[in-house]
Amino acid sequence: MTSNFLAGLTAMVTFVFVFALLRRGVLREKYAVLWLFFSGTALFFAVFPNVLDRISFAIGVAVPVNLLFFMTVVLLILVSVQLSYELSRHEMRIRRLAEEVALLQEQINEINRRDDSN
Repeated sequence: MTSNFLAGLTAMVTFVFVFALLRRGVLREKYAVLWLFFSGTALFFAVFPNVLDRISFAIGVAVPVNLLFFMTVVLLILVSVQLSYELSRHEMRIRRLAEEVALLQEQINEINRRDDSN
């Protein structure tokens, strides 16, 4: 089994897996697009490995696998930043909702105290 065949098979399995998660509603579209794009790109480079060689030569990278490794690290950093951003945004929304619920609960308690005193 050649490395290109293994890379292509892995890219196709990843593509099908992400697409299945998307269809079942487990993965949202904004995350799935990124994974589908990169699995498609990996499949492209597995089918046409000469393109990666040419890009590596044009950029000045001696070994094409090093370019692929670098691109993978950049991808993982971008995904980490995106997920950190989403997590921070959701934490802020949850905190605001908790504060609103606490205020509403206090209003309900105040109304109940007024009704009990009458």
